[in-house]
Amino acid sequence: MLKILLEFLLSGIATAGFGIIINIPHRALFTAGCIGGVSWTIYWGMLQAHLGLALSSLTATTVIGVLSLVAARRMKMPMIIFNIPGIVPLVPGGQAYQMVRNLALGHNDAAIRFMMQVGEIAGSIAIGFLIAELVDRLWFRMKSNSFKTTGKL
Repeated sequence: MLKILLEFLLSGIATAGFGIIINIPHRALFTAGCIGGVSWTIYWGMLQAHLGLALSSLTATTVIGVLSLVAARRMKMPMIIFNIPGIVPLVPGGQAYQMVRNLALGHNDAAIRFMMQVGEIAGSIAIGFLIAELVDRLWFRMKSNSFKTTGKL
């Protein structure tokens, strides 16, 4: 339990720190940090359960997208203010570095393996944001249809 809390806290701090670097509004830092912490904790937990890079990245990115949409509406700010810092812990920088390093050293098999991981994670991130947008549109379509038929929210 302590390990999960530490993962959440450190990834939240990293997310908020990146938010400071890219100059998001100060009132959005805590929320962005929480979104990054939650998504990283989900990603990390799924990896610990051996569910794979793609599914872990997809799920965590979908969570980032949905939480960013909710936060953007509640705080009346653009969604990208929460998306960009929230995605930072999931970006496959380590794998990209290892890919280039192994290419330079002539270890082509390892480089291809890392390149596949980078593609897998990047594709999962893109699809995760698409799924979050789809969930948002479906939610509001269902909400507006139920309002039209019943006259209530």
